[in-house]
Amino acid sequence: MTTSLKTIFWIIMTTALACGFLHHIVAPDVINFERLHIFLFNLVSGGTLLIYFTEDRKKLSPRGVLFLVLAILFALCAFFQWYQPTLVIPLILALIIEKVRVEHFGGWLPMALFDSNEATSRKFHQASLLCLSLGLTISSIAILNSQFTHWFSLEKLKLDTFFLGFSFPISLISMSVIFSLMKNHTTPTGDYLKEFSFWVINLGVIVFFLFILAGWFLPQVFISVVLFITVTLILYLYYRLGIRLQQKTFLTSGILFLVVTSITGIIYILLAFSQDYDPQRTLPLLRMHAFTALYGWNLSGLAVISRHGDFPIKLHSQKVIALHWLTVLILCPLGYFLPVFGALAVIGYGWLLHILLFNSGQVDTGVVTMEDRVLGHNPKQSDTVTR
Repeated sequence: MTTSLKTIFWIIMTTALACGFLHHIVAPDVINFERLHIFLFNLVSGGTLLIYFTEDRKKLSPRGVLFLVLAILFALCAFFQWYQPTLVIPLILALIIEKVRVEHFGGWLPMALFDSNEATSRKFHQASLLCLSLGLTISSIAILNSQFTHWFSLEKLKLDTFFLGFSFPISLISMSVIFSLMKNHTTPTGDYLKEFSFWVINLGVIVFFLFILAGWFLPQVFISVVLFITVTLILYLYYRLGIRLQQKTFLTSGILFLVVTSITGIIYILLAFSQDYDPQRTLPLLRMHAFTALYGWNLSGLAVISRHGDFPIKLHSQKVIALHWLTVLILCPLGYFLPVFGALAVIGYGWLLHILLFNSGQVDTGVVTMEDRVLGHNPKQSDTVTR
């Protein structure tokens, strides 16, 4: 990745977090920066990095640049509530993503998702692209319904809530990285558990979203517990089968962030349906849940796919991981309520991003070559890693 592109991502991703604390300066009922907070990290940074990683080029392709520019335009139009352009821009973005997906995986129909011989990592990778393109397409329909036609009304489905769904493709590409760095074909049980994890994660989140819309308590608890168990299973599989590369410790930390996200999600559901539920009392828990998901788990995957050609870059450093946890688990949640901690969170996060994006060392070409193989850029060899 070029230095200029790293700088662009550093600015966008730092600005994304900063927008999460601007309610201390401007009241949300005057200007609500929450949408920029969501869009700049999930769609602009995450979507562009997904294209960059899939195309596997040293520089961002013209198609990737177009996606980046249009994603920023989409974010600004949604932020300023200029809804006419937001009906068209996401459809163009979806076409770009689909073009990338078809070129990399072949065929408009994602039949490989149902192929038992397809590596789980590649299934997660294709599912990430497909989820993003579908999310963009549906967002155009959701905006059309919400702002113009009013065909149907769902109390739980607000635009800001819907836009949070752009984080799911980033979560899936992080899963792809996790599974691509596991040993393949070790035992039939191991292969079965990988396949099981793929379908539970993807179908579980979809079903969970439907239960949220319906407002059903017990099914939400059941699905959230199943997802938590599956995340714990993935942590176990990665511990047992993870290839000993430098990223392993950093990605293990990322999965632990996801475990925290799952636990806080379950607790929040239980509190939300209790008789004495008070949204203000549960807001700290909800903020912790959101920050650990976005800037803990998702950032871990994005960091690896953005720098996989540059290793070793010392992501396994205990100081780096400690800074990550301090920023995400303590400074960010406190910063939402106290301005001074918000400022410290942005400083800590900017420092962390600078390390993740710009930290350099002598590149091990052997490691990079093997990573290109196991990360799926050479699909014919992606399943040959067994050590």
